Amino acid sequence: MATAAFEEIAETFEFLDDWEDRYAHVIDMGREMEPLDDAFKVPATKVDGCASQVWLVPSVDDGVFTFKGASDAMIVSGLIAILRALYSGLTVAEVQAVDARAELERLGLNDHLSAQRSNGLRAMIDRIRSVTA
Repeated sequence: MATAAFEEIAETFEFLDDWEDRYAHVIDMGREMEPLDDAFKVPATKVDGCASQVWLVPSVDDGVFTFKGASDAMIVSGLIAILRALYSGLTVAEVQAVDARAELERLGLNDHLSAQRSNGLRAMIDRIRSVTA
């Protein structure tokens, strides 16, 4: 189960031939995100397990999940943008039903991220799932 926004990313990734183009696209998605106010960059919103600094600020309004996020690493900001596309706008129950690993495999991320980045991505997914549990 994927949102229309995530499907659009998956289609774009299919169009891009090599990983360098995909990597650049991920970075661009991160740059396009609205900056996170420094007031939200606090220990309570920091995601442990990431090599870089990562903050996620979740919100559930009328049962619909959204979140804002930021990182001090460009590629990680892009990964946050991908997770926003994957999860934002879903109900809490739908968030729990998403098979993030399978969806992200469609993008080929697992084959091209370092072990540290993969661990950080898992930590972000775990945080999202724990907030909506």
